[in-house]
Amino acid sequence: MTDVEVHLQHLRQVFQVMRENKLYAYLKKCIFCAPEIPVLGSYISKEGVRADPEKIEAICAWSAPQEQMQPRQWLEIATYLHNYSKNFASTVRPLSQLLKEDATWSWHSEYQAAFVAVKTSLSTAPVLMLPDHSKPFHVVCDASDFAIGCALMQFDDEGRERMVSYQSRQLKTAERKNPVHNKKLLAMRNALVKFLVYFRCLH
Repeated sequence: MTDVEVHLQHLRQVFQVMRENKLYAYLKKCIFCAPEIPVLGSYISKEGVRADPEKIEAICAWSAPQEQMQPRQWLEIATYLHNYSKNFASTVRPLSQLLKEDATWSWHSEYQAAFVAVKTSLSTAPVLMLPDHSKPFHVVCDASDFAIGCALMQFDDEGRERMVSYQSRQLKTAERKNPVHNKKLLAMRNALVKFLVYFRCLH
């Protein structure tokens, strides 16, 4: 079957499920037979999932904050695309410190470096691979003094290692006291929680 025929077959299956469950579609917001479609801040095509370039442009065009509320506004936008950025939580940690209630406002080199690093990471974000549940996944985990991170990957049909998703989070105060091997175990546990939906679909 051609790609179009497969697409039409998938549409019939979706419509059948909708019909059985009495669900309705708003046709003005539907896109059919398109090479790429926008979905929740991303663009999906047969090549994979890429971040919305307009969101990336808005993040990169943001000037260095001049007052305490501005980092929060910028981080909210940037965090929306965290799954495209390796070790996002670790990278933004200096900026997160500015959001604490008792934080004294200042903007020095450490904050500027983190600000630029996030922009660079997102502007060079990879096109994420669409998960193929007929193939095995593999996970890479990492832990630092202040954050843990993990990456879900697969090999595509051409044998290239592709990223499916990044996930990371900052460590809580008590977690930061753990020895390195415990932090790595915590990173592994976090990966299993974040990526469980992918593993459950394997057959």
